Amino acid sequence: MAAVKCVVFLMVVNFLGSLVRGDTEVSCIFMESCILPCSFPVGDGLVIHWLSMTAVNNRESVHSYYRTKNWLTHQDQRFRGRTSLFRDQISRGNASLQLTEVEVRDEGRYKCYASTRTGYNESFINLRVNVPVHEVKFQKVENRIICSSDGIYPEPELTWSINPSSSLTLQSTTKVQRTEQQLYNISSSLMLSDNVTDLDYICTVSTRTNSRRASLIRQKSSKFSVWVVGAILCVVVGVGVYIVYWNKVRKDRQTNQAEKGAPQTKGAPDGVSQSSKHGDEGI
Repeated sequence: MAAVKCVVFLMVVNFLGSLVRGDTEVSCIFMESCILPCSFPVGDGLVIHWLSMTAVNNRESVHSYYRTKNWLTHQDQRFRGRTSLFRDQISRGNASLQLTEVEVRDEGRYKCYASTRTGYNESFINLRVNVPVHEVKFQKVENRIICSSDGIYPEPELTWSINPSSSLTLQSTTKVQRTEQQLYNISSSLMLSDNVTDLDYICTVSTRTNSRRASLIRQKSSKFSVWVVGAILCVVVGVGVYIVYWNKVRKDRQTNQAEKGAPQTKGAPDGVSQSSKHGDEGI
């Protein structure tokens, strides 16, 4: 009877200990490698089992190690070629699992069971997959602006805001689509008010890991300013035409004067002086 009580006591202590430790949270990036940590008391006769606890049968084999060798006969098909242990660190009590090319469907709870002749250890890991928001794009179509971002996980949230803040009610329509890779594409269309200008429209797309934003400034458009610009352009063009015309007239005058030549002086022919004339008369 005492032995039974002792066994029950040890089971309760072990259960409470697992509750106190809790699950280890691990965040993995989509299509990259990720490490699920696990340790055990060093000893002979090591057996390591990694199981997926989110499977239908709650016991999907991920990776097994037995008698110093990988034992992958019962490994689930979707983990084939994507799991490995750190062989050089097993002798030091490291049973961590490396999972490559992480997919969205890999998300969930995993169990690591490692036992030797001296004892065993069970640990649970919650694997979360993340695809951060990389880019937020803007597109203006008539009186609407469209904000969008693609390839995100988990499902993102999109919010609109304006600067400076006001009591203006923003009328938007948001759509979320799921891709074949179970990622999310999100887009939102916002109606612009014709009576409100000089506002900075801000679109923010966020997940549990990060957020990004983009903004569009809608400047005031004035008919008066358009008329002023038009009048200035007309004046500039008119002055330019007048200058060109005046330069042409001046050049024409100079050309006419050059063609007529300078007026000639009446008198003796060239080379005959007045004194020679008087000499002839006195003979």
